[in-house]
Amino acid sequence: MYSNILVPIALDNEDDRTAQSLDIAKSLSAEGATITLLHVVEAVPSYAISYISADILSATRKGIESELARLASDIGANSVVIDGHSGRSILDYAEAKGSDLIVIASHRPGMQTLLLGSTATHVVRHANCSVHVVR
Repeated sequence: MYSNILVPIALDNEDDRTAQSLDIAKSLSAEGATITLLHVVEAVPSYAISYISADILSATRKGIESELARLASDIGANSVVIDGHSGRSILDYAEAKGSDLIVIASHRPGMQTLLLGSTATHVVRHANCSVHVVR
């Protein structure tokens, strides 16, 4: 059983395994464990940022924070939204907070994953704690 669990959440609705990730985090948590849901907001590319208003960026972030807080409250967890590169930011956050388990969903592998890698692959390769990958 784990006492400090980090669950990175991608709110892209592409191949949603959020409910499964949350169930696994709850089932692997020790009594009194801390579960944190984390969403990393990646930077908008410089060539596109000039086409997006500050209001839209702000509203999008508020929507992300609201959805993550809703998911967290359903299981008695914390929610955190940070900026950065997904893979590195997840690892940095886990290490800074002393996470002993990361529960991360992985999209179905395909040619793009084989060529470019994925966030889950990066986390599995470089994490200093246990990682449970949801497939």
